[in-house]
Amino acid sequence: MGVLSGRVAVVTGASRGIGKGIALALASEGATVYVTGRTVSAGEHPLPGTVGETAALCDARGGRGIAVQVDHGDDDQVAALFDRVRVEQGRLDILVNNAFSLPEDLTEPGGFWEKPLSNWEMVDVGVRSNFTAAWHAARIMVPQGSGLIVAISGYVGVTYTYGTVFGTAKSAVDRMARDMAIELKPHGVASVSLWQGLTFTERAERNIARNPAMKASVVTNPLVGCSPEFPGRVIAALAADRQAMARSGGTFITAELAQEYGVTDVDGKVIPSLREQRGSPIWSPV
Repeated sequence: MGVLSGRVAVVTGASRGIGKGIALALASEGATVYVTGRTVSAGEHPLPGTVGETAALCDARGGRGIAVQVDHGDDDQVAALFDRVRVEQGRLDILVNNAFSLPEDLTEPGGFWEKPLSNWEMVDVGVRSNFTAAWHAARIMVPQGSGLIVAISGYVGVTYTYGTVFGTAKSAVDRMARDMAIELKPHGVASVSLWQGLTFTERAERNIARNPAMKASVVTNPLVGCSPEFPGRVIAALAADRQAMARSGGTFITAELAQEYGVTDVDGKVIPSLREQRGSPIWSPV
């Protein structure tokens, strides 16, 4: 039995990418994972992956995957998701807010005024969606007196990366996780933000293949990259930590937290922290 056997998790935006990797890592430790995303049929998205495929892989890992089609920009769909979790499980132990609306031109050159106003969707599905999911999750976690809410963020919280809206959104995610922690602390529910570096998602690998010059940037240097499961392995360790409340309110570099917990990537690689090159988190535990 894994360290998360009997635990229930919701991982948003898990059709592919980091969300998929986190879902698989949690399932590998025995968790029941609600896998959310918009893609239910192959071919609906330019990149591979569906919620059903991720859920099936969760089952194969020894946990349980439950696929739920959710557009995290639709409040009614989000409410229905958490109502379903409450009815089917009676509890919720982990929420990973990973869903993020990444525009196709994110890594393309150009000022914010040269890109469409629709790029503001990164705030709608990336900041507002985090708040909405956490609002529903807290209504389950607070009465039970336990829970962990994790926001997926990055060094972009303090250093320019890709564009204005992207940096604005991730900075907001960090601060929101910290302030939620203050309000959740009396109820035994932890809230943290994790900084990811380059992660070898389907999108990242496609973008690097299209633009090999990206390999020369400290932001997208493959030598410091990790698998999509790496942050999930760290989250599993955090969720299993009986002292996790002591970290609540903090923004943590995933690679550093991994070293504290003795967690490596799926191939045994120790992922380096880029604190020196890219900056330090602002928010400490509350």
